[in-house]
Amino acid sequence: MFGSVAWAGFWAFAAIEVNALAATGLANVDGEALNFSPHDFRRIFVTDAIMNGLPPHIAQVICGHRHIDTTMGYKVVYPAETIEAHRAFITRRRASRPSEEYRTPTEEKWGAFLAYFERRKVSIGTCARAFGIPCVHEHACVRCSLLRPEPAQRARLVGIRDNLIARIAEAEREGWIGEVEGLRVSLAGAEEELAQLDAAQDGRSSKAFL
Repeated sequence: MFGSVAWAGFWAFAAIEVNALAATGLANVDGEALNFSPHDFRRIFVTDAIMNGLPPHIAQVICGHRHIDTTMGYKVVYPAETIEAHRAFITRRRASRPSEEYRTPTEEKWGAFLAYFERRKVSIGTCARAFGIPCVHEHACVRCSLLRPEPAQRARLVGIRDNLIARIAEAEREGWIGEVEGLRVSLAGAEEELAQLDAAQDGRSSKAFL
């Protein structure tokens, strides 16, 4: 975000531009004098910056916008032009980097990359952990916040929850205190995944009245 001195300079420059516009005597199609406020020059800046390759999220930081949608609203160009400008920026950036950083992957590395997506599939849904990161829960998926359950597997998840409840009751009856603690963690995870599924289903089934 700009500092106070930078913003003061920006507004001073914009005021000069407004006065210069008034001196030109330019008018719109109705014959009225064109009227620009200093704030309009922020839109001109964002448009020119993005069209010349500045990534939109960088323009967002410069303008001090909380949301990227606000910055994109300042950009008065079509999305396709923005994409082309960003691709040109990436091309220029890659040209300045050492060529050895863009090695062609070996068959072994490419196979490991494809296998990663295959290993993400589990019985209850999909594991969302990042590439190259091992499972920190030792494949106790029901405990993991990275599990994305599938609606079609809800019945299976309910069965897991009910089984955990039965196992907790057995462990308490037999005095397996250590077992109870671990099972309760898994039960909390199963209930959380079920709540996640139900919340998503409620969101899809709700109607919006306009």
